[in-house]
Parts: sequence; structure tokens; C-alpha cells
Amino acid sequence: AKVFDIAIQTGAILAVIIVYWQKISSTVRALPRSADAQRFALNVFIAFVPAVILGLLFGKAIKANLFTPAVVATSFIIGGFIILWAERRQARAVRIGEVEDMRWQDALKVGLVQCLAMIPGTSRSGATIIGGMLLGMSRKAATDFSFYLAIPTLIGAGAYSLYKDRALLSLADAPMFAVGLVFSFLSAWVCVRWLLKFISTNSFEVFAWYRIVFGLVVLGTSYSGLVTWAA
Repeated sequence: AKVFDIAIQTGAILAVIIVYWQKISSTVRALPRSADAQRFALNVFIAFVPAVILGLLFGKAIKANLFTPAVVATSFIIGGFIILWAERRQARAVRIGEVEDMRWQDALKVGLVQCLAMIPGTSRSGATIIGGMLLGMSRKAATDFSFYLAIPTLIGAGAYSLYKDRALLSLADAPMFAVGLVFSFLSAWVCVRWLLKFISTNSFEVFAWYRIVFGLVVLGTSYSGLVTWAA
């Protein structure tokens, strides 16, 4: 089940690649001669590096100590309030309208913010999008860069995890993995396209209140004994 969860995220990343295929393909073609394409690729790489370093240093300790209902629920609640705060200051704080306007310093800051997603209950995309907005990026630029950054980050994390657990892989499980990959791709394709349309006319406040309410539900049911939440 663990290997399956890791493997099917490849389908989701493929969906992200297809949604952003025009930008990705044009950037790759222009890399040898375009300074803008080179700067964009470098920014994605710079933002990717912190998660690699901190993940290798602290990944095992985080998995061993932080995967508890209290930590996850608290992260949900704190993240919800951060989203509300980011939305309230977004209108007067935008200085980066498009991802092409980012400097390497901006990319590094987003990469450091992405590392917060190692804390259970913190969304990787949520951390990078809201973090980008707090750093002066427009809602669209922060969302786009978050998905671009997801490609090397999640492919790298998935490949590393699959390599560590390669002894669990079996050819007999191939049909199950194939079905998982297909539906992971389809659901991610629908959700990413929907999210990009949603943010063009809406804020993230609905997600903030969802996180706060759900976090309170987890805390309440956990401490009352009503629900035994598995790690």
C-alpha cells in the first residue's frame, strides 16, 4: 500500500505536465538561446534544492515523531489562519505578476517555504502558493510556480521512495498500479484545471475555513476518544 501511494502520484504529476505543457515545451526549446527561459529553469531548480537538502537531513526524524493527530490538526488550523492573513494583505502586496518576473532570491524563498510541507498536515501546494503570495507574488504567479515546482519535487521524492522500497515491487501488482496511475492522472487533470479557473475569480478563504473546521474536528474527536486517528 505504501509503494502504491508513492507510485500513483506519477500519474498526478503527468497531469500537471500536460496542463502546463505549452510553457514547459517552449521553455525547453528556448533554453540554449533564451535568457528568460534559462532564468525560469534556474529559478525552478533553486526552489527545488532546499526540499532535497532538508528532506534528506530531517525526513526520518519527522516521520518518526510528527505524524500524530495533534500535530496534523494543529497544522491544519494554523495553516488556515495563515491563508486568511495572506488573502487580506494580497491586494496591496503584489510585486510579481508573472513567474517570468521572479528573481532567484524569490525562487529561493518559495523553496524554503515549500520545506514547511514536511510538517504533517501542511499541503505542499498550499504552502508554496500562500507563501508566494506573502512574498509578493500574484495569486496566478504563485499558483503557476507552485505547480512548476511540483514536477521535480514530487518526481524526485517518488523516485527516491520507490528506490528505497524496490524490494516490495512485484510484477503481479502491475494491473493494480496501472489502474491507480490512470485514475490519479484523470482526477489530477480535472482538479488542476478546475483550480486554475477557480483562482481567477475567487480567493482561497474557503480552503482556509475548511482547514480550521476540520482541524478542530480532529482535535475534538481525538481528545474525547470519539475517534482513534491512525498515524
